[in-house]
Amino acid sequence: MLASHPDMAAKLRVLFRETAREAGLAALSYFRAGQTTRADVWSKAGGSPVTEADIALDRLIAERLREAMPEAGWLSEETADDPSRLSKSLVFVVDPIDGTRAFMQGGPDWAISIALLQDGEPLAAILHAPALGVTYEAHRGLGALRNGEPLPRRLAEGAAHAPMRVAGPAMLTKRLLPSFGAIDVVPKIPSLALRLARVADGALDVGLASANAHDWDIAASDLILSETGVVLTGLTGERPGFNRPSPVHSPLVASPGALHPRVLDALAEGATA
Repeated sequence: MLASHPDMAAKLRVLFRETAREAGLAALSYFRAGQTTRADVWSKAGGSPVTEADIALDRLIAERLREAMPEAGWLSEETADDPSRLSKSLVFVVDPIDGTRAFMQGGPDWAISIALLQDGEPLAAILHAPALGVTYEAHRGLGALRNGEPLPRRLAEGAAHAPMRVAGPAMLTKRLLPSFGAIDVVPKIPSLALRLARVADGALDVGLASANAHDWDIAASDLILSETGVVLTGLTGERPGFNRPSPVHSPLVASPGALHPRVLDALAEGATA
């Protein structure tokens, strides 16, 4: 769609960049590197933390995006779900701060994640990590960028870096050992969106996620991955679906396209080893 509509692609790029930049500046006003956030913190009903920064950014992003595209539906971690999104062709999917715990503790690995879905598939995305000074962008059919520079496609990579660089929960990473032998398990990356994006830019070979990731955790990264030849699936190879009644996903794995079948086989074999 966007490749044949350059004006629309340009407008979305400007909208997403300006919104992410403004949200990033707002987030940094609460963030303290190496120290506890100055934002108020409380717990959600399920026990996960949320800060006043999450709520403030959610409102800011919603105002900017909904003003620009009032016809689009909305799905966000910090907004009560509106089932009307299910009947919308276009839906914004937002996590105002992916990696809230890192943000709270003064760690840099958190990001603002914004995606636009069209008929359940990511169309445009931005992932902005202001404390790292890193921004990923992608538009369907137009490739992906990291800090404005095109990311090369990783589709042809059938062999991983040696040792293979992996990030994710131990219950999944250990399944790779019988097939791949020694692997380089990267220290925990609190933001799942960033964990996946680092497979797109070549910093990782495999990114893993346990069950209970949500649309807002992965929608932006999914497009960044696919535009660089990296595949994101469930452990049995199924593509994640978006804008369904439940936004919750089963365990996920991301790796370059040519490597992905080997990774899936290794995860299956490791589960029974």
